[in-house]
Amino acid sequence: MKKYRLGFLGFGNVGRALARLLVSKSAELRDNYDIEWEITGVATRRMGWRASDDAIHVAKLLAGNDDTSAESGISEWLARARPDVVFETTSLNPESGQPAIDYLKACLQHGAHTFTANKAPIVYAYDELNEIAIAKGKRFLFESTVLDSAPVFSLFRETLPGARVRGFSGVFNSTTNVILETMEAGRSFNEGVKTAQDLGVAETDPSHDVDGWDSIMKVCAIARVILRTPLLPGDVKREGIRGLDSATLQAARAEGKPYKLLSRVTVNADGSIAALVRPEQISAADPLGGVRGTSLAIHFKLDTIPGLTVISHRPSLQSTAYGLLADFINACK
Repeated sequence: MKKYRLGFLGFGNVGRALARLLVSKSAELRDNYDIEWEITGVATRRMGWRASDDAIHVAKLLAGNDDTSAESGISEWLARARPDVVFETTSLNPESGQPAIDYLKACLQHGAHTFTANKAPIVYAYDELNEIAIAKGKRFLFESTVLDSAPVFSLFRETLPGARVRGFSGVFNSTTNVILETMEAGRSFNEGVKTAQDLGVAETDPSHDVDGWDSIMKVCAIARVILRTPLLPGDVKREGIRGLDSATLQAARAEGKPYKLLSRVTVNADGSIAALVRPEQISAADPLGGVRGTSLAIHFKLDTIPGLTVISHRPSLQSTAYGLLADFINACK
């Protein structure tokens, strides 16, 4: 039975949820998958590059009482922590994916299985990161980037060999769902933002969500990996939800065709891609028509299956953390 040394790049809400999930699943991991683990490195803006030759006490880490040594950067951190596995959950940079891309490269070159919940490195550097992983005999996986823990990438990697995607549509952003539904009830945009923040799905600055950038990054990640087509954010037509008012949203709901921030990708006959993110009215008969609240969904059109829909019902921080845990288990198998 191997004991894996774990490193965390980022230890915010998702990283902490993952640490708690690892603790709660320890017996299962040991008994069912022959996996034991210990945390030997954690890096955050607040804590710095913390690393240890020996296991870091998880309860102290979660309580903010870690007293491990501080290293000067990722190279020293990797040398001291010697991780077999790294979980990367740093902040999204939709413009370039940095510095997460450089961190992921360093971890893979060090020889660690590397898993991320960060969409931008998939968009800007998937091929390079995957090539490094293959050369090192390691896995680079990222199931948490689109629908939290619901299978999207692993669905095609493991269970749909030979299926070709002709297009997909998705409701990819919980924050906009909550804002639109709050405004349907006659409340303001700002009240909708506050509701989403209280639920823990919106950042202090929700611009990436409400202006469509979070959804665009997910579209581009899916296109890069599943459609094997480079697609950059600037290639996607974009319209956020700021132009919608309560009266319009209430009328659409009364009509039975409420608005959602919808992502659509079509694969043309010549193999080119048309992609957009914009608010659209959706009927109850649409595969995405029942998606409400914080739930997320994607509907694929395939050459072998008329339609395939995956829905993540009310995902939580634990859902995102589970996606990272699943990647860990699959890599170790």
